[in-house]
Amino acid sequence: MFAIVRTGGKQYRVAAGDKIAVEKIDGEAGDTVSLGDILLAGDGGDVKSADGLVVSAEIIAQTRGEKVIVFKKRRRHNYRRRNGHRQSLTLLRILAVGDAKKAAPKKEAAPKAEAAPTAEAKAAPAKEAAPAKEAAPKKAAAPKTEAAAEKAAPAKKPAAKKAAPKKEA
Repeated sequence: MFAIVRTGGKQYRVAAGDKIAVEKIDGEAGDTVSLGDILLAGDGGDVKSADGLVVSAEIIAQTRGEKVIVFKKRRRHNYRRRNGHRQSLTLLRILAVGDAKKAAPKKEAAPKAEAAPTAEAKAAPAKEAAPAKEAAPKKAAAPKTEAAAEKAAPAKKPAAKKAAPKKEA
């Protein structure tokens, strides 16, 4: 089954398993979003009703597009302006094209199940990492000061010798 979805002012033809790049959507990698503005739905060559359909997608990454150069020039007036732009994009993996009732439980169950272990996982490494962070700066601080002292001494160069005055004949 496929659907024509509108997001970010553009239209995309999507099916389950497709990967698309759309204008930036709020969320982090791994979050599930639903695209509700469906213009058309179909299965093979048959067109189906798009009422009540929802396309669920997973955010793969937040990224930026290629740089576009904007160059303005007015001839014979010495007027040139160069500007660049990189559009913020969201990479999506389409999970399902179907009813809102089927897609909603998947969305709610997946983030809650993932959110609880990650919160515990983040808390445990933070406790372990804190003592390591305290010990590391002490070790790193000593070599930096020695290196700085070594660099400071050779940095001062002796004054250049002045050329001897020429003898007049």
